[in-house]
Amino acid sequence: MKNNRNGQAATLTDADYSKIRKQIKSRKYKLLLDIAWHTGERWGAIVQLRIEDAYYSDGTPREYITFRARTRKASPDGKRRTRQIPVHPVLSESLKSYTPESQSGWLFPCREEDAPIGLRWADMILRTAVEKAGLDAKGISTHSTRRTFITNLAKKGIGLATIKKITGHSDLKVLGAYIEISDQDVINAIATL
Repeated sequence: MKNNRNGQAATLTDADYSKIRKQIKSRKYKLLLDIAWHTGERWGAIVQLRIEDAYYSDGTPREYITFRARTRKASPDGKRRTRQIPVHPVLSESLKSYTPESQSGWLFPCREEDAPIGLRWADMILRTAVEKAGLDAKGISTHSTRRTFITNLAKKGIGLATIKKITGHSDLKVLGAYIEISDQDVINAIATL
């Protein structure tokens, strides 16, 4: 899906996200997309969430979602780090509207419930929704939500050091590659001088 984007996943607009979300029928998979949109975490870590990483034992959503170190991509130094991110109010509502029912403890269990769904399954869910939304030519992939999350924070004036802490990046150069800067962004920046 990234062919025309030089290897970079496309960033999404709010309207793109809404169109894609509308095409996903299952509450479970709407929640998957919502977590990706509101946390900026990689889908590989999201599909491996345990119920206890997002919910208290009484079924109420936690204030933070915990992405365990073993589920996250290793940094260039080879270390994996646990990441906790505050739950956005919109994401909290999405968590409240979903009742996890897995006996195995996975938030997104596969049919047999002995393991979480795989990244390929999650990717297929996204690609199908993107296609139904008529957005398949844009270069959208599972990494689009991460790039969009980071780009949106930067465009709202959040400093790179704060974004780095939120996303778990260890290198500002790598983080900088996630931020999409349009020609209009450059024009607007020059206009502030």
